[in-house]
Amino acid sequence: MSDTSRRPHKPGKPYRRPKKDPVRVLAFDALRAVDERDAYANLVLPPLLRKAREKGDFDGRDAALATELVYGTLRRQGTYDAIIAACVDRPLREVDPPVLDVLSLGVHQLLGTRIPTHAAVSASVELARVVLGDGRAKFVNAVLRKVAQDDLDGWIQRVAPPYDDDPEEHLAVVHSHPRWVVSALWDSLGGGRAGIEALLEADNERPEVTLVARPGRATTEELLGEEAAVAGRWSPYAVRLAEQFLGRGPPGPRDQGHLGPLVVGLQQRLDPRASAPERVPQRGDDPPRMRVHDGEMLLGIVVVRLTQGPVHTRGDDRVVRPLPPQRPVHQLGGERGVPPVEVALLPRLAQQRRQHEVGVRVALALANAPLDGPDAKWLDGCAGPGGKAALLGALAAERGAMLLASEKQPHRAGLVAKALHGNPGPYQVIAADGTRPPWRAGSFDRVLVDVPCTGLGALRRRPEARWRRRPEDLDGFAPLQRELLRNAIDSVRVGGVVGYATCSPHLAETRAVVDDVVKHGAEVELIDARPLLGGVSELGEGPDVQLWPHVHGTDAMYLALMRRVG
Repeated sequence: MSDTSRRPHKPGKPYRRPKKDPVRVLAFDALRAVDERDAYANLVLPPLLRKAREKGDFDGRDAALATELVYGTLRRQGTYDAIIAACVDRPLREVDPPVLDVLSLGVHQLLGTRIPTHAAVSASVELARVVLGDGRAKFVNAVLRKVAQDDLDGWIQRVAPPYDDDPEEHLAVVHSHPRWVVSALWDSLGGGRAGIEALLEADNERPEVTLVARPGRATTEELLGEEAAVAGRWSPYAVRLAEQFLGRGPPGPRDQGHLGPLVVGLQQRLDPRASAPERVPQRGDDPPRMRVHDGEMLLGIVVVRLTQGPVHTRGDDRVVRPLPPQRPVHQLGGERGVPPVEVALLPRLAQQRRQHEVGVRVALALANAPLDGPDAKWLDGCAGPGGKAALLGALAAERGAMLLASEKQPHRAGLVAKALHGNPGPYQVIAADGTRPPWRAGSFDRVLVDVPCTGLGALRRRPEARWRRRPEDLDGFAPLQRELLRNAIDSVRVGGVVGYATCSPHLAETRAVVDDVVKHGAEVELIDARPLLGGVSELGEGPDVQLWPHVHGTDAMYLALMRRVG
């Protein structure tokens, strides 16, 4: 009886079991979840990384590599598919999706990272043996060896049509966007080749991690006192995490040197609202539950000051940072040859909500729009998952106003409630359909509707969305967007202000919606939104505002402000 799960043993060549590489296996699992379940990488990856850390399989560098493999492969999928298609003897649709995922991971390592060629090929082939079997591993090996014969620029010259022959298809292959998305973004942007190429390139860059300092909880000045924080570009309430704190957490159990065993316990079940861990961790504690968001940042940020050393963490000392002398610390180590170190959490950063800076400015623009009459009741009509609602609630509290945060999906309404927990002023969270609102018409002074959309403005953060969306999706969103805006206008009193926002620059989801609603009877006047985004440059002719990744370093978010006049 033959055992097909084992390769035949040849005399003189000892059998070698496939080596399981936890980083690449995790990256493969994440890609399969994105493909099979229509999951989003920013939701799939964090629990996978957390589980790997709990098992002791991962350290900070492993997490960073896994994150790069997943996001890099998804961002460049279109380009890599064109290259793989040139190296196989069948249409890509006839290649099994799991095989294609392994190939894409391998191509990204070859053409999109500094991993040496032999290491990229051998690691990908070993991954194929583990998750696909020996037969398919040979196919993977053959294809990747063909890919390795040229670099990315050389392959692009071979697989992309010349720009002069087919500009949209050239840009689609070179910058890894579906052709219809290239066409739609080009129409929205206007202008020539330079602008659209800059936009498509920006879509493939890693987004910055931004935190919002909510009034009543922290000030930006306090947060900027933390060494991990730098000032936001466009908002007085935003701070960004410094580059050295991205893509890596505190040392894990597998970090070399003596630092990992001491620091690793500081993250266990840390409450983001707490100012310190429940207990000082001891050597020998179980591995922590790491709080990872989007696979790229830690909400409980740890910095270390050496009192004696040096201590190295696998040759990478980016997490070994000096502490301000006044910061309270936990003294650990100093016995059995372990250098003493002082460890501190950055609690104020850990308490802040992750929120993209453009979302902060949209909420702030609505809050600061000139108003006729009272200013006591605000509505966030599409509040999930709660980032803008958290800031609006804090701003409303400063003025003695209350916020009603409404979200149709109950589980997302739960996220909104969590985001607003501890708000210094009155608020209420409900699960309600904004197209059939349970409140009376004219109940609010300010209303924000950040409507569901294709998300084409957030392709840096959700790269898989570009491959998931179809042109026909616009037809599904259009009626919903118009109905939500009409009801938002009905919900505000005469003299009150409505903000219409989308995380898409597609003209069918932005100006076409506003123009159509106004044209068909909405008694509103448009407000020039540009002065309310003071300090932000290149805002166009107005009165509405379209932001861009390549111009402003933000998501491509749209905002129109209007005042009800009848």
